[in-house]
Amino acid sequence: MRKYPVSWFYILAFGISWIGMISVVLASRGIAPFYRPYFLVLSILYAIGPALAAVIVSQVAYGKKGVQNLLKGLIRWRVGLVWYIIAILGPVVLLIAAQAITKLLGMPVTIAVPQVVLSPYIIFGAMVNFFAHTCEEIGWRGFALPRLQKRHNALMATLIVGVLWGFWHFPTLFLVGNPMSEYPFIWLLIIVTNAFIYTWIYNSTKGSILLVAIFHGALNIWGAFIPGVSPIAYALLNGAVAIILIAVFGKGNLSHQKRVYVD
Repeated sequence: MRKYPVSWFYILAFGISWIGMISVVLASRGIAPFYRPYFLVLSILYAIGPALAAVIVSQVAYGKKGVQNLLKGLIRWRVGLVWYIIAILGPVVLLIAAQAITKLLGMPVTIAVPQVVLSPYIIFGAMVNFFAHTCEEIGWRGFALPRLQKRHNALMATLIVGVLWGFWHFPTLFLVGNPMSEYPFIWLLIIVTNAFIYTWIYNSTKGSILLVAIFHGALNIWGAFIPGVSPIAYALLNGAVAIILIAVFGKGNLSHQKRVYVD
């Protein structure tokens, strides 16, 4: 693991997460006995898989110090108010812009987003959402990205993380009612291009896992409140944003700060 930490991380992240997701997929299709609670509890592995894989590889390869260094990004909160605004409200701007493009070009929206009403259940769901996405970001941005940025420029590292992040969602394509199953290739483009925003935030905040986790969670939460967004429009918008970030900040760092990397 010390020699090939990134490879081992992805092997474990996919393995742990997919074990959890397979049970959910089978349950969604009414295949007994996977709809029973003692099987569905495995679904938590899907959420914690990337974080658990990152912690395991860090512990085995680098010891306790490696785990401590990995988790430092979670408490890197002194990053400036502007980054909190970007992380929380940036998704709103993206979704409203994609909504406008959808209406302007008359793109079809085949997925109906239910009206969301604030309630204790919604608040609890938001907390679970933040926990799940924090676990993802400990793996994708906290562990994989800085190691890939040691060997590659930020653009190439982002493409690798983005493609593998997209492929990690593969089991959800078989989940009944999941929007990704309708436009799998479009959603892959969305995830890959979206990864450039995450890298920009991560490098600009000098490796704050907290800020990328907030952005990740906010994107999903605001998505429930802003309906009428075509996946095609969102993919086009994300692609444009990625191109702008590369043009403005350069492929080397995707930020005015130096890219964050570790051995």
